[in-house]
Amino acid sequence: MYQWSDEDLMFRDAVRGFIAKEVTPHVDQLESGALPPFDIIRKLYATFGLDEMARDSLEKALAREEAGTTGSGRSGGGFSGAGSMGVVLNSELAGVSLGLVASMGVSLGLAVGTIRSRGTLAQKKRWLPELVTMAKVGAWAITEPDSGSDAFGGMKSYVRRDGEDYILNGRKTFITNGPHADVTIVYAKLDEEDGTDRRDRKVLTFVLDKGMPGFVQSPAFKKMGMNSSPTGELFFENVRITPDRLLGETENPAKGDGKDSAKESFAAERIGIASLALGIINECHRLCVDYAKSRTLWGKEIAQFQLIQLKLAEMEIARINVQNMVFNAIERTAAGDKVTLAEASAMKLYSSRAATEVAMEAVQLFGGNGYMAEYKVEQLARDAKSLMIYAGSNEIQVTHIAKGLISR
Repeated sequence: MYQWSDEDLMFRDAVRGFIAKEVTPHVDQLESGALPPFDIIRKLYATFGLDEMARDSLEKALAREEAGTTGSGRSGGGFSGAGSMGVVLNSELAGVSLGLVASMGVSLGLAVGTIRSRGTLAQKKRWLPELVTMAKVGAWAITEPDSGSDAFGGMKSYVRRDGEDYILNGRKTFITNGPHADVTIVYAKLDEEDGTDRRDRKVLTFVLDKGMPGFVQSPAFKKMGMNSSPTGELFFENVRITPDRLLGETENPAKGDGKDSAKESFAAERIGIASLALGIINECHRLCVDYAKSRTLWGKEIAQFQLIQLKLAEMEIARINVQNMVFNAIERTAAGDKVTLAEASAMKLYSSRAATEVAMEAVQLFGGNGYMAEYKVEQLARDAKSLMIYAGSNEIQVTHIAKGLISR
């Protein structure tokens, strides 16, 4: 049975120390949107030497690839979100400021991972060195106003060939890091008159830099939760894209098809949701146990009442279940056993639902205090709800799970 190692626990304590000093004092500013999360993430990376680890890992991987020995893989650097310490880091941060993890995960996971898995050596050398250290911020843009769960079929953003270049038009929405991103991965359909139905046309993936003519990044949205992560819209009006920005520098589906790279990212993102859910459940559980032992009613601690005990017991059951899902993913990743999209969807569905139920019960346990913004459970409840929508709504996860069962 997998358990946290002594090294994991030591790292957890160190992360908690960093959070107490560098994150907690700024939560109000992060939640209001007055303070973007990126400088705190960079300080986190510098404090634990993650920037140097990422830089060293990337340099070695690119050197091997250039020598023709081993590919550079998908990891953004020395810390993979699927490894035990990556899980510890993400879950601890999620219990304090979920948006920090979202912004970090999209930049270092989705943006970096897509370039590493699909880019040419030249493209990796061009964009990855500053991305893996968080010197630059990455975004990953696939969602559109009319194509959330129907990401490919409903996609309206398109590119047309113009000589050797491409011309991009369209719009993306709900893009994490969108307002601030220096580098953005954009998915768009190839618009050509070949008789192919628009829903089935080829999807290409491009790398855009901030400030390109015709590329507009909106201010951040106001959201219900996950407020420490800036989310916005992207607009493309006749953006000229040179061939060196086409990821993989090929339209060959076997090498550069955007649909395949996106599906790989979907699975990784959904596995990561379980780590975030665990962090929220852990923090709600801790706060509720402490509150139940200190709040008195009719001369007794409310922890003595069976209804309160039932809430605490159900929180513990959810914590154990989600933690075991996370442990399973860690073990399988370490063993090279790939978690399927259907399995990742199951993890996402269950863990996000559990986190939301636990957080709402935490608000209820705290009573009137739980509804007040000065008590942490109010923020945790808003953040937890986002996990049921983020990385694909829970309704669409059901479809992926069922398809996985039917196709066996």
